[in-house]
Amino acid sequence: MVGSVIVVNDKIIGEGWHKKAGEPHAEVNAINSVSDKSLLKKATIYVSLEPCSHFGKTPPCANLIVESGIKKVVIGIIDSNSKVSGKGVQHLIDNDCDVIVGVLENECFNLNKRFFIFHTKKRPFILLKWAEARDGFIDKIRTETSEKSPTWISNIYSQQFVHKMRAEEQAILVGTTTALNDNPSLTVRNWSGENPIRIVLDRKAKLSIDYNLMDDCVKTIVFSEVKNSNDSSQNIIFETIDFSKNVPEQICKVLYNYEIQSVIIEGGKQTLQSFIDSNLWDEAFVFVGDIEFRAGLKSPELKKVPDEIKNISNDTLKIYRNS
Repeated sequence: MVGSVIVVNDKIIGEGWHKKAGEPHAEVNAINSVSDKSLLKKATIYVSLEPCSHFGKTPPCANLIVESGIKKVVIGIIDSNSKVSGKGVQHLIDNDCDVIVGVLENECFNLNKRFFIFHTKKRPFILLKWAEARDGFIDKIRTETSEKSPTWISNIYSQQFVHKMRAEEQAILVGTTTALNDNPSLTVRNWSGENPIRIVLDRKAKLSIDYNLMDDCVKTIVFSEVKNSNDSSQNIIFETIDFSKNVPEQICKVLYNYEIQSVIIEGGKQTLQSFIDSNLWDEAFVFVGDIEFRAGLKSPELKKVPDEIKNISNDTLKIYRNS
């Protein structure tokens, strides 16, 4: 998500933004929007991310800025992609442009924090999410005869918020126990948007085709220790990992190779705790419902003070950031 504005004498003469991967970048759209191109020679171009300097899906924006005659460039933040990082700035400087870097840098980072984490840490941006009762339980006591469906803790407004999260992130992950007990679909239903890639841990290949996660309607990655437990289909992909070693690290490596930039870890407790203990998380969303269980499965332990607390129609949303 990149925006660009072109200014002459404190007046905006052009602006543009990057609308979709493979389409023209923000700087291209901004320059193309200027009706009188002769003004560019005395213009300043502002862009939230360092202009690219390589031929990818589109030509280099740094080249276009130089060719257009713009001599002053204000950049929010350096691109963390190794193909670009610092090279765009250097190209502009080498062509006698006056370059300023680091304006509203934190805001520019937050705008594309998934992108930056992906390139700098070689893993997806990881969001933890769970709902817990006021007394700290995330589920009631389950038995062999318990219904295979979720135990609802949060209200309909919080549930809609979760579906909004699903529509905004690239993937969503659950552990084996959650898949077996809740039989979730992990699709977007109470919001508009694309379904995330579904990811499930199924160490012993317990999930049959009768479970919603195996219905082949959405791309699904299954992590198992059983080699060739099932044949992969167009939408069901099996990945074998060693469950005796650090599972979150292995998952992150595989998802990085799939170029997945963000993932919601939605449960259950053991899966969530494993990512917390491995310090592999960036944000956590904890929905505290207006109910009590008095007994059951305790919530994960996140020894941190919330960075933000919101009220969602009597549910409490605690947001933690792992800075």
